[in-house]
Amino acid sequence: MPMKKFMNDPANLTAEMLEGLALAYADKVKLVNERIVVRTTPKAEDKVALICFGGTGHEPAMHGFVGEGMADAAVAGDVFAAPGGPKVFEAIDMFKRPAGVILLTLNHNGDRMAARKALRLAEKAGIENVKEIIVQEDIAPGIDADPEDRRGLGGCIPLMKVMGAACEAGKSIDEVLAIGQAFHAQLATLSVALKVATHPQNGAEIGALADDEMEIGMGQHGEGGGGVMKMQSANETAKIMVERLVAATKLQSGDRALLIINGSGATTAMEMLICYRAAAKVLMGMGISLVDGQATELLTVQEMAGFQMILAKVTPETDALLKAKANAPYWVCNG
Repeated sequence: MPMKKFMNDPANLTAEMLEGLALAYADKVKLVNERIVVRTTPKAEDKVALICFGGTGHEPAMHGFVGEGMADAAVAGDVFAAPGGPKVFEAIDMFKRPAGVILLTLNHNGDRMAARKALRLAEKAGIENVKEIIVQEDIAPGIDADPEDRRGLGGCIPLMKVMGAACEAGKSIDEVLAIGQAFHAQLATLSVALKVATHPQNGAEIGALADDEMEIGMGQHGEGGGGVMKMQSANETAKIMVERLVAATKLQSGDRALLIINGSGATTAMEMLICYRAAAKVLMGMGISLVDGQATELLTVQEMAGFQMILAKVTPETDALLKAKANAPYWVCNG
């Protein structure tokens, strides 16, 4: 069956999408060297630069979060494919500075390979003070699973917000890394899918689910999560997911938490808000209070139906960083 999507030549999807982003948000971002989205107004050279990267098809991630208080640059790959290591290095070279550069890498094979290549090229070029943080907050493999088996999911976005605010505040590279690592240690994401996505270039389905099934733990490229079950209500689904996420983050009564419902692409705002309500009520019933959260789309998978539930313990320091000023295309905060 032919795809019904508003597009031109499938081969030009990434290029046209990035051009559209730069045109729509020209006051915030611009496109350089075809695949690198950077801040229209760069921050001072004496502040740490934060660079992210990843395949397209997950909009608004990652390029939608470039801007004041967030990432300095995002390197875009092809649809569902990491950019090559030389392209990631190009961004590192572009933003090298004595204050240092942090590369934010999601734990997927292609991303890790690209990061290793880029970091080797940076070392060979004599670029100093380049460090990496690896996002691996998906708890689908189990809360005690080897971190190398845990994928990077939508939790990368609030992590980017916290680290970007720390960079903007003028903290050193080691301070920014420590803040990011501490936040990541109490950050967990779990996904649920009702309907799989299709690849926008060829229409191929990514994964498989029966009409009466859902899967808790499905990855953002259709990878299995081992949680296929009959369709559940919003309340039942939220309860299952919250209990696992609370165990992973070690949240306790009296703690404060950030809750985000990240729609996967085909989930309506109504559904996301109903699921946020359900999760919030379970958390509040445990004595856990919530800081301002979100029920929106941060990292999508084309028309996959479902969402990622993101939960993180919040300290006074990370709360201030989450609230700090940001001005990216898809995350604006007045501070």
